[in-house]
Amino acid sequence: MSIQWFPGHMAAARKQAAEQMENTDVVIEVLDARLPQASSNPMVEELRKFRNKPCLKVLNKTDLADPVATAAWAAWYDAQDGVTAYPMTTKKPSDVARIPELCKQLAPHRGVPTKPLRIMIMGIPNVGKSTLMNALLKKRVAKVGDEPAVTKAQQKIYLDKFTVLVDTPGMLWPKIAMESDGLMLAASHAVGTNAVIEEEVAEFLGTLLLERYPQLLSARYGFKTGGMDGFGVIEGVAQRRGFRVRGGDFDYEKASHVFLQDYRQGALGRISLETPATRAEALEKHRIEMEEKARLAEEKAARKAEEAARGKRGT
Repeated sequence: MSIQWFPGHMAAARKQAAEQMENTDVVIEVLDARLPQASSNPMVEELRKFRNKPCLKVLNKTDLADPVATAAWAAWYDAQDGVTAYPMTTKKPSDVARIPELCKQLAPHRGVPTKPLRIMIMGIPNVGKSTLMNALLKKRVAKVGDEPAVTKAQQKIYLDKFTVLVDTPGMLWPKIAMESDGLMLAASHAVGTNAVIEEEVAEFLGTLLLERYPQLLSARYGFKTGGMDGFGVIEGVAQRRGFRVRGGDFDYEKASHVFLQDYRQGALGRISLETPATRAEALEKHRIEMEEKARLAEEKAARKAEEAARGKRGT
């Protein structure tokens, strides 16, 4: 399943963000610590690099992510020019309180009466941007919800006399290149439910967890994972939870939903869907697939041209 989700308001949000970027000093990109690069919008990177703006990469939801993977990602981002990684969770006020100072370090020439520090908060849907905004201001100024794309308009608010925050709507991008990225985003609830088939997303998640966290599956659901595949995980959840439809067959839809909810809420344990190493492997696999696809397309075009030439000679 190729997952794509780009509602109309996201196109408008991108245009607004591009206009605002010129008057921004620091970009805070909020990422899901469980899938940092899959949850990083390439349009955000494109916009900030075009204007040469420093970036604080907030790896949010660290309480749900594998701490070893999070540490690897923090080192990976810190090695990039103009980027500072900050693993945190909005559930800890002390984590949130450090953000203004980290932003000032990235733009030390700003944050004075004549030059207020201008910060733009960006990220994909449902990574916690609005929650972060509310936590920074210590009051509810941004809508928060469990569904992606709750925030649909940009808003500007003063954090203090010398710091301005701009909250932007969650933005995905027009085409998600790698199928695995779309599935990871769907599993983590960054994509609207109308764009996904939960059984397929759950099967993908089950396959991934069997490879990396089989012990967490056994601990949560009480089944042995040996010889099991992704679909078997859903079936195991249905069997253990007694999810059946009329007639006695397993209710795979309900089991898939519960399995995804368990992952999203941290009931399975601390899980990361990607690491810098697995990301590099996925990118290399995608590169090879695209090269093969291009080669086959060229061969097909050449055959068509040759057949057309023969047809002309025949006439």
